[in-house]
Amino acid sequence: MALTASDLPAMYSLLANSMSGDESVRRPAEAALSQSESRPGFCSCLMEVIASKDLVSHVDVRLMASVYFKNSINRHWKSRRNASLGISNEEKIHLRQKLLSHLREENYKIAEMLAVLISKIARFDYPREWPDLFSVLAQQLHSADVLASHRILMILFRTLKELSTKRLTADQRTFAEISSQLFDFSWHLWQTDVQTVLRGFSTVVQSYSSNSAEQHHDELFLTCERWFLCLKIVRQLTISGFQSDAKSIQEIKPVKEVSPLLLNAVQSFLPYYSSFQNRDTKFWEFVKKACVKLMKVLAAIQSRHPYSFGDKCVLPVVVDFCLNKITDPEQASLPFEEFFIQCMVMVKSVLECKEYKPSVTGRVMDENGVTFEQRKKNASNAVSGIVSSLLPNERIVLLCNILVRRYFVLTASDLEEWYQNPESFHHEQDMIQWSEKLRPCAEALYMVLFENYNQLLGPIVVSILQEAMNNCPPSVTEITPALLLKDAAYAATAYVYYELSNYLNFRDWFNGALSLELSNDHPNRRIIHRKVAMILGHWVSEIKDDTKRAVYCSLITLLQDNDLAVKLAASRSLCLHVEDANFSEQYFIDLLPICWESCFKMVEEVQEFDSKVQVLNLISVLLGHVSEVTPYAQKLVQFFQKVWEESSGESLLQIQLLVALRSFVIALAYQSPICYSILLPILQKGIDINSPDALNLLEDSMALWETTLSYAPMMVPQLLACFPYMVDIIERSFDHLKVAVSIMESYIILDGGEFLNMHASSVAKILDLIIGNVNDKGLLSILPVIDILVQCFPAEVPPLINSCLQKLVIICLSGGDDRDPSKTAVKTSSAAILARILVVNTTYLAQLTSDSSLSMLLQQAGVTIEDSVLFCLTDIWLDKVDNASPMQKKTFGLALSIILTLRMPQVLDKLDQILSTCTSVILGGDRDLTEDESSGDMSSSRSQGEGTPPSKELRKSQIKVSDPIYQMSLEKSVRENLQTCSTLHGDAFNSAISRIHPSELAQVKQALKLP
Repeated sequence: MALTASDLPAMYSLLANSMSGDESVRRPAEAALSQSESRPGFCSCLMEVIASKDLVSHVDVRLMASVYFKNSINRHWKSRRNASLGISNEEKIHLRQKLLSHLREENYKIAEMLAVLISKIARFDYPREWPDLFSVLAQQLHSADVLASHRILMILFRTLKELSTKRLTADQRTFAEISSQLFDFSWHLWQTDVQTVLRGFSTVVQSYSSNSAEQHHDELFLTCERWFLCLKIVRQLTISGFQSDAKSIQEIKPVKEVSPLLLNAVQSFLPYYSSFQNRDTKFWEFVKKACVKLMKVLAAIQSRHPYSFGDKCVLPVVVDFCLNKITDPEQASLPFEEFFIQCMVMVKSVLECKEYKPSVTGRVMDENGVTFEQRKKNASNAVSGIVSSLLPNERIVLLCNILVRRYFVLTASDLEEWYQNPESFHHEQDMIQWSEKLRPCAEALYMVLFENYNQLLGPIVVSILQEAMNNCPPSVTEITPALLLKDAAYAATAYVYYELSNYLNFRDWFNGALSLELSNDHPNRRIIHRKVAMILGHWVSEIKDDTKRAVYCSLITLLQDNDLAVKLAASRSLCLHVEDANFSEQYFIDLLPICWESCFKMVEEVQEFDSKVQVLNLISVLLGHVSEVTPYAQKLVQFFQKVWEESSGESLLQIQLLVALRSFVIALAYQSPICYSILLPILQKGIDINSPDALNLLEDSMALWETTLSYAPMMVPQLLACFPYMVDIIERSFDHLKVAVSIMESYIILDGGEFLNMHASSVAKILDLIIGNVNDKGLLSILPVIDILVQCFPAEVPPLINSCLQKLVIICLSGGDDRDPSKTAVKTSSAAILARILVVNTTYLAQLTSDSSLSMLLQQAGVTIEDSVLFCLTDIWLDKVDNASPMQKKTFGLALSIILTLRMPQVLDKLDQILSTCTSVILGGDRDLTEDESSGDMSSSRSQGEGTPPSKELRKSQIKVSDPIYQMSLEKSVRENLQTCSTLHGDAFNSAISRIHPSELAQVKQALKLP
């Protein structure tokens, strides 16, 4: 039943109760609202609550109504056929009209939600159902006061932003039409408002001596906000309303019109930053916000329309302005960090812009015969010339010097932050987004600048470094400008190691300066020590063998520093060295004891999550790259035990610990049981999908489980006890199927007998869950497990997995694999498993293929059987032999030879094909199989030392060697079974033999060594 006006009091009560702190009141209200959501009239009631003049003061209830309204739009607005519930077309019309009639909302939060509601509806209804949306808003904007116009612009911005995200070509064409209609009006309003705002600012500054203008201040601030919204709209129209000129090479006229005036606005607003500072916080914050936003809009335009922005009346003035601000010494004292960041972002974007470099596109002809490539090259060359004129060598050198000498230098607030919390300081410097802080932004700009002009700047940076080292010898302990400049110079050399190595010999630098820096352990030297640690990590590729030992020793020394920021920097660099392809363990091996102790100590010292992860990562890397792990195994076990106990509830840290444990198991190899006391309880928790952290830990726990089994020298009861968790994992999803298959295979290879005794039903259940419910890739991963199960336990396993084998028969006899390689592979592997069962457990396969339940399943699957199932499988074996591996070919041959022993006349109809296939396998495939298996076995055997437990691969090889299929002689089997066939069929057999072509018969005799 539809909701009406009479339901408004009840609706208001429910909305009010839904915000109650009393759960017994809140939950029933939420349930009632949820039930009412799909009823006709629900949104209309909400709209009445939002717009009611009687509820103006009840902002919280109105906001909650708007939230429910928004959710209803998302769920029910889009029309559904035959939907008796929800929002009717008549109600939609009413709601659209009601929303546009309530534009002068005084509460900002409600107004913002109304704008969101209109934008959500516009996404569905514009332009078909709501074609007059923008014309109505524009018409009302002409006659609106400041408040109403602000709210209308808020709606326009939200709606444009929503529509701009639609990616279909028709939607983008619609947005382009909106842009052409609204741009001139919006741009004119922006220009008018900016003049109004600037005049108002001038008046405010002049009237500080009087308090009479406060009322006008409020109206001026609303005009400021309206102008700011208008700026966002102009940005949206310019960015999303036109195709990028990087793709079209078409000039976007609004770019040339808008960009210079945006820059003028920045220049006009900036003086008011200091005027309002300490005088009027509201306007001071607005000026900051406006200047930053204007620069962001310019950067966005440049990124979207690089060629139009590259015009001689736009790019030079913008880039020149930014460069002047960055390099102006008077600006250095201005605490307006966000603005300088945007100036640097703009310069960096121009230097990086690929459209401002020679084009490498292919030749694409347009209708005039001029290549698209040539037009692009012409445009790129024109802008490239402008950029070159803006950046003569002197200015490039000046910019480089300013970046290093001014912006790289640590400030007093940086040093205080470091002193108060070294960990936090390290991670902020190390992990912060480059565009969020001034120094990282300056560093990013410097790296791009150096990349573009490395030949010019290489000697300059080296000279800055030399100057800094000369003015601040290693003996200096005071935090002086010279020491801070040295820190900055070291940073500059670290960031561009890949280019600077042509101008700076690392060995000489290290021996003559960097190593000497570590001889002074005064607390203030931590500044330089941290940079030395960073340099040693960045320059890893340039460190030659004759310096490696000294560098490793230096990093270990830094790892024992008293300052955590230095230790963490050293741990990061040490990781880079150990992971390096040229890591020299012989120079590092005697440093391992100190390294382990330093890591263990650091984990106890650090408090922050990121620090613990970083140290764990170093431990994991060490475990993966050094061979001497066993002597430290007990200490590592104790360490992992302690960290795991302390990491309760921190799943990200536990993930890193699981990764480290996996490296530990690999490093210990077949001595891994010495860590089972800690490993197996952790593993059991990680693979239990009912544990609180299962979602986060399962993937890495599965990887650890797989590795543990692969390196286990023998099966232990605790590992066997883990397997039932696999059933729950597979029942929930197949996301970890590949690892699960490897784990099952490891259990079978390690101790299949005991494994099946304990978990036969679980194995059958898992296989039944997988077969028939996964795609071909999943089937190809699980079929080898079934094959090895049958191979190891030919009598026990087939009856156990009867349901799975029935599914394999259906897969084999279903069509549709002619043009699909993956389906062919699945059918071939499935057929090979059934052929194996025929060879090793003939009675069981006869029962399987004659079972009435199989016939029923085949019928349900739409598979028509004209002959017996066994003869249909025979056709599959004959058909798929060319797609099979050598072992599968031999299996097919042996199965086909057994078919010869059947007392059925159909055998003689297939005699020619059977003999031809078996002959082919004997003369070719059997020889290849022998060579493959013997070489694999030998290589695996060579890889094992005396007394070493066999690896997983060697065990697999040993199982293959003991495989009855491998040991059987296909030649002997065919020869004997052919004789049986002759005895069974007599003259009919002789007649069938006589029909074989003489050349084929000769090949058969050759293969079978018959006279």
